[in-house]
Amino acid sequence: MAPLDNTSGVWKSGRGKGRKTPKGRQLDDQAHSDILDLLGDHPRSRDLLIEFLHLVQDQFGHISAAHIRALSEEMRVGQAEIYEVASFYAHFDVVKEGETPPPALTIRVCDSLSCELAGAEQLKQALEDGMDPTQVRVLRAPCMGRCDTAPVLEIGHNHIDHASVAKVEAAIAAEDTHAHLPQYEGYRAYAIAGGYEVLKDLRANGDWEAVQDKVLSAGLRGLGGAGFPSGKKWGFVRMNEGPRYLAVNGDEGEPGTFKDRYYLERTPHVFLEGMLIAAWAVEAEKAFIYMRDEYPAVLEILRREIAALEAAGIVEEGYIDLRRGAGAYICGEESAMIESIEGKRGEPRHRPPFVAQVGIFGQPTLVHNVETLYWVTKINREGPECLNAVEKNGRKGLRSYSVSGRVKNPGVHLLPAGSTILDVIEAAGGMLEGHAFKAYQPGGPSSGLLPAHIDDIPLDFDTLQPHGSFIGSAAVVVLSDQDSARDAALNMLRFFEDESCGQCTPCRVGCEKAVKLMQAEKWDQDLLEELSAAMIDTSICGLGQAAPNPIRLTIKHFPEEV
Repeated sequence: MAPLDNTSGVWKSGRGKGRKTPKGRQLDDQAHSDILDLLGDHPRSRDLLIEFLHLVQDQFGHISAAHIRALSEEMRVGQAEIYEVASFYAHFDVVKEGETPPPALTIRVCDSLSCELAGAEQLKQALEDGMDPTQVRVLRAPCMGRCDTAPVLEIGHNHIDHASVAKVEAAIAAEDTHAHLPQYEGYRAYAIAGGYEVLKDLRANGDWEAVQDKVLSAGLRGLGGAGFPSGKKWGFVRMNEGPRYLAVNGDEGEPGTFKDRYYLERTPHVFLEGMLIAAWAVEAEKAFIYMRDEYPAVLEILRREIAALEAAGIVEEGYIDLRRGAGAYICGEESAMIESIEGKRGEPRHRPPFVAQVGIFGQPTLVHNVETLYWVTKINREGPECLNAVEKNGRKGLRSYSVSGRVKNPGVHLLPAGSTILDVIEAAGGMLEGHAFKAYQPGGPSSGLLPAHIDDIPLDFDTLQPHGSFIGSAAVVVLSDQDSARDAALNMLRFFEDESCGQCTPCRVGCEKAVKLMQAEKWDQDLLEELSAAMIDTSICGLGQAAPNPIRLTIKHFPEEV
């Protein structure tokens, strides 16, 4: 019988081209080696995708198609899925095949309201005119949480306060592109002063319901902006079967807000102890801290102090999981933040179910703001009277007002919750010389603009709603007679247009249409009101629902400008 390979047949005589590789983008050996080096012995968990993208971006200054392919190989996640996550966040530069990577150095100039008032637009233009675009990229960026030192820019990860072209040139010459850590109270100093004694005592023989009652009696409400009674959340989370998690919302992205950064850069352990008390109260198996990428110094402080807590045996290694945001305001919405913690696009979830029932990885999750947890420690160390004993204008408690704009001493001012705008301006040193008080933003762009004559309302929860506004994160921006309310409102809507996640049409299209209508010489007020009503009634989350506030309040209080 003839050998098989001596027989003739199509399989030998055919002229097919043959395929040496599988279809699709090929795995590049060098890119795969890069990814293996960067990921090291990290578990290839799907929820760590954003952390891994940061590693690539930090190392190479961009994320190439070859690195996406290698990351896909290593994580067993589709390239399209990685691309859609990377392209969602502003701090990732995705570079496709054949495209030119961005320059090695990026300067981000803040264009939020406080910085715009301080000349950010002119600064950005001067930098664009004076820099070599092949060496330096100049971008506009949303609020960096440093409104008290406007105008502000970030060169690499180095923030320059009261920025100027000369300061930028000096930083480039010195290759000063890394974050500068401020002086702060570290673990040892905090522990010597009695820190973590309350936590240890509660862990040994504490009653979580008694602690919850103490927090409720203090009157503490969520200081991220929602104002929900803080202690009540604990019971909601505990009524659901575990495992349970705690998530800290450190994505302080509302323009004009910088109170969380203020406390974290000075006394991080007051916050950390409060977080661990709350985690103890709900028996959380893990605590996640989601911190915005615009706070590189805070991220480094937290890395160091979490390591110190682990070394001291306060927490087990890995119990506190620090996650780094990537430039998305929408992740300040709690369900969008949870999506981002899971390594996904930060798109808000439909509710119900609420995150207290179905949060991180589908489990009950307690979500608190940074400053809220700061006060949890204070209440447990000093008693509820540290808040409820302070009373002014019929309101109880204290508020940390982030104050910027046309005042002499911008900064965080801790005042009674019953303070009016005149009290806040007085605490901030009064108006700048030559400026007369005209208007103010009481709680970030979401709260819109109020005129100077509405000056006797306590800036607290529930007091501003009758006027179509709210206190939110207590981000107070003061405008003067030299400023335009119309221009301020347009600045706010441009921010919302940039930061809309795009998931729902009313917000995505509504913000864009509003910006176009507001650029007209004369506003079409009827059409803007119709658009506002549609956005408020049908947007999925608070961004689209609150975005029309600047439009409505500017039309109402500054009709001569529009």
